[in-house]
Amino acid sequence: MITATVKTAVCRLLLVGAAVLASTQLARADDLKCVSTTFRLLSPNDKVCISAFDDPKVPGVACHISQARTGGYKGMVGLAEDPSRFSIACRQIGPISVDVGTLPEEEQVYSERTSIFFKKTHVFRVVDRKRNTLVYLAISDKIVNGSPQNSISTVPVMPWGTLAGGKP
Repeated sequence: MITATVKTAVCRLLLVGAAVLASTQLARADDLKCVSTTFRLLSPNDKVCISAFDDPKVPGVACHISQARTGGYKGMVGLAEDPSRFSIACRQIGPISVDVGTLPEEEQVYSERTSIFFKKTHVFRVVDRKRNTLVYLAISDKIVNGSPQNSISTVPVMPWGTLAGGKP
């Protein structure tokens, strides 16, 4: 029999968990295009897909990530494990209005599942305050052991829309 104290504790734990999930603001990616890399006669081809996302806390920065996707019958039904091969490119696409000094030193900005159970690709923003630069690090993980696969892109924070001397 569950006591009222246990029920209250479980309810509080669920509320805290919901609050933590609601506070994590990860970017949503737009899928752009996939290019076939391996021909398969009767099932979907292997491919490299490109996705784009905006940094949710730094307006004016967009990233593009390409990832290998496994085809075949397993890939068709979502059971294939995609290889840990990817590349990232981030650029300043508009004025950056956020004060870089207020950003956390490291923060996850994007995550995408690349296996039905165990593997995800994560993108972290690292702030290089000395060089006034945002560094975006893409990594792959597995539950059992980490993967050394990674890729980085840097975005120097610069004035937008003005020439040298402050003239438009």
